[in-house]
Amino acid sequence: MQVVGYETALDGPAVLLLSGSDGLVREPLDPGRDLAYTLERRHCAGVLDGDTHRACDRSDAPYCEAHTDRWPCARCTGECSLPLESCREEHAVYLAAFAPATFKVGVTRSWRLERRLREQGADRAAHLRTVADGRVARRIEADIARDAGDRVRVPSKVDGLHRSVDADAWRDLLDGFDPVATDEFDYGLDLTDRPMAETLLSGTVRGTKGRVLVLDNGESTYAVDMRDLVGHELGEGAPDREIQSSLGAFG
Repeated sequence: MQVVGYETALDGPAVLLLSGSDGLVREPLDPGRDLAYTLERRHCAGVLDGDTHRACDRSDAPYCEAHTDRWPCARCTGECSLPLESCREEHAVYLAAFAPATFKVGVTRSWRLERRLREQGADRAAHLRTVADGRVARRIEADIARDAGDRVRVPSKVDGLHRSVDADAWRDLLDGFDPVATDEFDYGLDLTDRPMAETLLSGTVRGTKGRVLVLDNGESTYAVDMRDLVGHELGEGAPDREIQSSLGAFG
């Protein structure tokens, strides 16, 4: 069995996508669920087509050159010819906050706004504008990004998992805008200390925040970037190897 992807959801738990002899299986990551897998050899996760998985045994992970999806809009600044059909849909421009004080501007198709924010694990958000298409949205994004930034790395998100957004810094950022709406998100993690960053799939699920899976294992809590799981073959049972314990385990 191999981890071939993951999905977040607006309602209900995130899931890991596992491919094996029985086809594609969705492993729900409900809070309280016990997981006991050992991470084994990692190789290309192949490609998903609906509920069908086509495997690839090349050693590159999580995807080899043939199965790496290059999204043409990734670094677009609006100087384009609307290359995708989705580019012509109505778009939303937003600001997202990640605790304690990391901010980014982003764009998405307007109907995907809440899903996109949850996919990223945003703590707070402000819907700034709705515009006719992706090209207009990208031009606005590029302008705002000079001050607000347009990317947040997973380690920065993990560093703030146990913290709240700096309300004053967020308010200062929004002072230059007139948002259509603002929102706050609660992922139910109930953390008092920063989890240890680790790659494992064994323990009790505390919850997920974007693509970060939070697991309790022994006396410690771990934050797992689910992208780092993709491509791994899985063995049944918890691993024998020692993993680093948090300081709280010795209290």
